[in-house]
Amino acid sequence: MKTNLLDFTLPQLTDHFAAMGEKPFRARQVMRWMHQMGENDFGAMTDLAKSLRAKLEQSACVTVPSLMAEQQSTDGTRKWLLDVGTGNGVETVFIPENERGTLCVSSQVGCALECTFCSTGRQGFNRNLTTAEIIGQLWWANKSLGVTQKNERVISNVVMMGMGEPLANYDNVVAALQIMLDDHGYGLSRRRVTVSTSGMVPVMDRLREDCPVALAVSLHAPNDAIRDEIVPINRKYPLRELLAACQRYLERAPRDFVTFEYVMLDGVNDRPEHARQLVALVRDVPCKFNLIPFNPFPNSGYERSSNNAVRAFRDILVDAGHVTTIRKTRGDDIDAACGQLAGQVQDKTKRKIRWLTENGGS
Repeated sequence: MKTNLLDFTLPQLTDHFAAMGEKPFRARQVMRWMHQMGENDFGAMTDLAKSLRAKLEQSACVTVPSLMAEQQSTDGTRKWLLDVGTGNGVETVFIPENERGTLCVSSQVGCALECTFCSTGRQGFNRNLTTAEIIGQLWWANKSLGVTQKNERVISNVVMMGMGEPLANYDNVVAALQIMLDDHGYGLSRRRVTVSTSGMVPVMDRLREDCPVALAVSLHAPNDAIRDEIVPINRKYPLRELLAACQRYLERAPRDFVTFEYVMLDGVNDRPEHARQLVALVRDVPCKFNLIPFNPFPNSGYERSSNNAVRAFRDILVDAGHVTTIRKTRGDDIDAACGQLAGQVQDKTKRKIRWLTENGGS
């Protein structure tokens, strides 16, 4: 089987080339060809020696997931469903804005954490994505957007907020992050790469040491009682532990605040008293809030909070001194909420119990 070079960070690729008898600068050349120019044909890597190109053709490949479906919203949002085998698709979403372009990247096929308002969580867990499958989403989006031909940066920000819990696929996600940050890869700033977690506290501490990028936390509740119900991992790592981990993370983070994501669920977590509880909860954590109108999916059991309720909630946070944004609803016409498109083809193989056992869950 050929080795997929997209699985390698630059140090790993350098070691791989050394084992082939090649010098380190060859790894840097190939890294730039793959990630900056979007090239997957070794024959087209014209500054490589012909002998090296021949060796690579025999032993290696640059393989990304193939396209299953593509949708484009009237607001410019684009969504790709990429094939990762056995009928499974993972989603990548590009959101263009005036001053930046954000790519939302998936880390797993499905998710084991079962947040009750999440379409992906309803699909069960299948497997972790490889590094090549994670970074391949950025590779594919650049190619599809014509970035490699134009030699410009359309994707300025990457958020690990797609399908799956990124910190549950730690090694592969960190390798992909390192490729995003590498000057021979995508050259993104740590401030412009964000990992979102539902609250895997011990792994947050590992990320703080290994690859501290911007941090977003899927909070969604102002107290343990509500969060236990809608974000079940809270039963293992309750809010006190989670917020302490956020404070530790900020010691190494490229930004001096944590972004708290908060999906607004009608009658569940969107009342003024919930906002006041939230203010008290985070009083010791430098943070910003991103309020997210719930994006409905079939049989979710939830309704989107009214615009008035969302604005009233925001005003309480702002009056308490917190920067608070309301996420624009984007791509409603193309199933742009995470997991909705994949759910139409998802192979629901229900491997969640095995994953939890292997990863120390309960």
